[in-house]
Amino acid sequence: MGRYRDHPETVTALVREAEVHKDCYIDDELFALEMEHLFANCWVYVGHASQVPQPGDYYATTVGDQPVVMVRHTDGSVRVLHNRCAHKGVQLVCEGQGSTGKFFRCPYHAWTYRTDGSLLNVPLREGYAHDQFQRCEASKGLAAVGAVNVYRDFVFCRLNPQGIGFDDYFGDSLSTIDNMVDRSPAGRLEVAGGVLRYLHRCNWKMLVDNQTDTCHPMVAHQSSAGTAVRVWNEAPAGTPKPMAVELFAPFVSPYEFFEKMGIRVWVNGHGHTGVADSIHAAYSPIPGYHEAMVAAYGEERTQQILGEVRHNTVYWPNIMVKGPIQTLRLFKPLAADRTLVESWTFRLVGAPDLLLERTLMYNRLINAPTSVVGHDDLEMYERAQRALHSRGLDWVNVARLWEPGEAARRNVVVNGTNEWQMRAQMRAWAKFMTMSMTQGATA
Repeated sequence: MGRYRDHPETVTALVREAEVHKDCYIDDELFALEMEHLFANCWVYVGHASQVPQPGDYYATTVGDQPVVMVRHTDGSVRVLHNRCAHKGVQLVCEGQGSTGKFFRCPYHAWTYRTDGSLLNVPLREGYAHDQFQRCEASKGLAAVGAVNVYRDFVFCRLNPQGIGFDDYFGDSLSTIDNMVDRSPAGRLEVAGGVLRYLHRCNWKMLVDNQTDTCHPMVAHQSSAGTAVRVWNEAPAGTPKPMAVELFAPFVSPYEFFEKMGIRVWVNGHGHTGVADSIHAAYSPIPGYHEAMVAAYGEERTQQILGEVRHNTVYWPNIMVKGPIQTLRLFKPLAADRTLVESWTFRLVGAPDLLLERTLMYNRLINAPTSVVGHDDLEMYERAQRALHSRGLDWVNVARLWEPGEAARRNVVVNGTNEWQMRAQMRAWAKFMTMSMTQGATA
């Protein structure tokens, strides 16, 4: 027993209208409950279908603290299974990509499973030819996750078998994925360029909060992006502007820019910065790209697609998508004070290679462990993780531009420096954390 387990009312009390209790970021018991309840009740990103193009291809990862494997079944469908042999509990495949062929084979005792999880064979099968084995859990094969939905090749799962439906969970927020995919003349994305992984000694929600925090860039990034801009401004007249400077410079835009940029707040903790403008709006045109888009969509539709320049879209609980630059960041919780950040890049199928080059450069400059910008944020997260243990104050403030009754409003557009999105995320945290806690406590 602890302060929070089986006490959903105590958990919801940690989220006030304009404050969040520090325990949400530092408490080990709450972290365990997040893994048990929050990540089981939400629809969580697993991977992209292009990572498993052929039958038997798999990608092994985690959803919360649960090891899962996404696999292309023989009928072409994408399945998500718990990565755990039904026999002795051995992890079937290590994290990462590969091909298992027509079946999974456990490396311990050679039990085999079809790619839909059903049990195929066991060695010395005559030893299991009795009614008792048929009543065993192991006879059913690998466990599938509660539900899977593949939306435009983005694969999501809900661990719990019962819960909110995919469309109700995401609502209009799926328009960001639509826009990113539609930026391909072929209407298709492929994961390209590998993945950058970066360990942060902080709580995963600090990273999610940061994605729509528009009051920090001109402060925290002055020493990095600001220095790059200053050096560029001292370059001789006529010097070609490097792609890196073009990517760095918007990070130190003034408050006024971010205020006018706007934030859209959707249901269930989803939202995005960059309604009217964004830091990705003024990139140099890529030769041949506009022409390829017009050939695919026509001029009017091309203008609609490319005119949507959303900055950061948060899909609660733990991914952020940048449509105009084709990146996705996944914030994987390891402990209350440990988060693994994965930064993925996508190729726009049918688009010039220079677009992928810009995407890869952005990812290296901004999201890599060697990034000069990423370390600015990392230092702030780790300072916060340490200082939240202070007994001087108990609450984290998210009161900027708070409005009475905002919790009841849906799909609103607000000032770009409003902390409404952060408040909405934590309301979603309380909702999905206690959804199954309440059911368990009253059962």
